[in-house]
Order: sequence, then structure tokens, then C-alpha cells
Amino acid sequence: MNYLDNMKPFNEILQTVQTYHELGDTIAAANFVVETYGIKHPNFGSFELREKAAPKFILMTTEGEFGKPQIIRIPENTFEFEFKLMLNLIAHEMIHVGQKAEGNLIPDKNEREWQAYYEMLFHKIFPQVPSPADEQQLFFANKALDYYKRMGEGSVLQEKYLLQKKEVEDFVASLSR
Repeated sequence: MNYLDNMKPFNEILQTVQTYHELGDTIAAANFVVETYGIKHPNFGSFELREKAAPKFILMTTEGEFGKPQIIRIPENTFEFEFKLMLNLIAHEMIHVGQKAEGNLIPDKNEREWQAYYEMLFHKIFPQVPSPADEQQLFFANKALDYYKRMGEGSVLQEKYLLQKKEVEDFVASLSR
């Protein structure tokens, strides 16, 4: 039996998140989401709130010393936005939590971002996370490719992710049809 077999129906999850949101308890909603979707990394410390987000600029960050438990800062109005997008953004940050864990440290920011955006497209670590709208996935793909370029032309890191880059390019092409 896999994790998805025990998952609550999407509408039930969404209703619970909306209830927390209406009560003004964004942190409880975020904790519910990571538990429900099974995306809580052992190196995760807690959620903390940051200023409200705008529809065109939603900032979430992972903060803390490498090797120590991480804090994910989320906007106080996180759950005013499209749920699948917010879930993917939280999963993105949870990837960063894992990248900063003892024994799994990824020191290069470009590599960390590449891995996190790649996960947002293909859900290999968190297959239970649903994909957001196509235009959001296209945005994630382009961000991934930007970070790939920043790794340096012909670099060891680019070589390491060459096959994944092809997957992302094929994904972009499929969305553009």
C-alpha cells in the first residue's frame, strides 16, 4: 500500500486548509499540509510568518545554519492563493530543508534551486504533491533552466544535470504545443 492510498480526498484537504485560513492560523494550515502530504523533512524546525504576499510576488524562504533544523518563512496570507501552487512552493522549501541537513549538504545555491525547481516539475521526491496549472509549471521550468545556466557553461554541475535538463526542455516543449 502506498502513501496515496491513505490520503484524504483533495476537497476535504482544501476545506480543512480554508478553515484554518479563515481562523487566521496560517501556521496550523501549513503544518497540516506538510503532515497530510507527507512532505515534512526530519531537518524541518518550524514555520514562521513573513509579510503578506502579492499575487505576482509570493516569497517563501528556508532559513537556518547548514546542518541545523531549518525554519520556513511563509507569507501570513499564504492560503489566499491557489492551493496547488502554495503546496508546490512549500514542497520547494522542504527540498531546501533537506539540502541543508547534516550528511546531505548542497553548498551551491544554483544546484539547490535547480533541484527544488526540478522537483516542482516532476515530483520525484514528493509524488503525492499535485501539479499546479500549466503556466505555473512553465514558470518553474524556466526558473530551473535559469539556475542551470548559472551553474557555468560546461561545468561539472551542468554535466551532472545534463539528462535532467533535457527532461525539463522536453517538458517545456510539451507545454508549448
